Amino acid sequence: MTGRSPVKRGYVRPLNFRDGVVDMGHGAGGRASAQLIEELFVAAFDNPWLRQGNDGAAFSPELKPGERMVMATDAHVVSPLFFPGGDIGSLSVHGTLNDVAMGGARPLYLSASFIIEEGFALADLKRIVESMGRASRDAGVPIITGDTKVVERGSGDGVFISTTGIGIIPNGVETGGHRARPGDAILVSGSIGEHGVAIMSKREGLTFETEILSDSAALHGLVAQMLAVAPGLRVLRDPTRGGLATTLNEIAGQSGVGMLLDEAAIPVQPQVEAACELLGLDPLYIANEGKLIAICAEEDAQPLLDCMRLNPLGEHAVRIGTVLEDAHGFVQMQTRFGGRRVVDWLSGEQLPRIC
Repeated sequence: MTGRSPVKRGYVRPLNFRDGVVDMGHGAGGRASAQLIEELFVAAFDNPWLRQGNDGAAFSPELKPGERMVMATDAHVVSPLFFPGGDIGSLSVHGTLNDVAMGGARPLYLSASFIIEEGFALADLKRIVESMGRASRDAGVPIITGDTKVVERGSGDGVFISTTGIGIIPNGVETGGHRARPGDAILVSGSIGEHGVAIMSKREGLTFETEILSDSAALHGLVAQMLAVAPGLRVLRDPTRGGLATTLNEIAGQSGVGMLLDEAAIPVQPQVEAACELLGLDPLYIANEGKLIAICAEEDAQPLLDCMRLNPLGEHAVRIGTVLEDAHGFVQMQTRFGGRRVVDWLSGEQLPRIC
């Protein structure tokens, strides 16, 4: 996908989205490429910027005094491509929107780049692209430009997607991992571990009494509501790869502080906890794609929790800990048994190819 509209041409047989496959011609820049763009990508993502038909989309965001722009980019290589609660298409939209939102920004536009393996089923590609289109429309953030490449059979793994997003940070808002202060409250928007366990259960063919669904979701609406209540919110972060534990260690290191977590307060769904026990995994290190961590001044904690709980994506928000003064940057946990233990960085890779 380049953003170009195909040149006018005589009759060409429509793409066979039921039985057809991607071939090298679809990435060669010729008529087959143009047909793929027109019949699939433009049809799914249609908006005025994409219809400009250029290699890049022209836009003019108007910044008010004190406003800044933020840009985030993410590559998605999840395996399997379709999983309970989502797929690589919706995930690629949600992941980048959330990275923009964690900067305190209102997302404006997205771009998308596809690397597709020769022989990939057009039916599956259509399903993925249409899922992206729905996720983009539901979020109110259009995909306005992109690119498509096709690699030889055996050189990829179906399809990889990279997305880039830009947004505007309102005046007076500044979030960042370096801003946590001793005495601050640590909040999480809901239960942890669903995305990683949903991926692993699908990958390993595991079934549970209650199906575990990915929590993949776009969080920018929730973030906007939170900032309206507490514009001085210090840190926002989505705990994706490495999970809650690794993300908090990152923030502690950036801010030069310690943290004390309450194990009993950290929400984990019973089926996720059971799956982790079965698989020998720790929910603290499992990826999430629709949850956020917020660190705020003590006086903002309860108003923020009240605000978050009014949004379906934050209805189970809780406080899970407190920021401490600690030059060593240790993240500790008060256990259910009354002791303390260090919650260290993730060592190695528990679950590869989860996003």
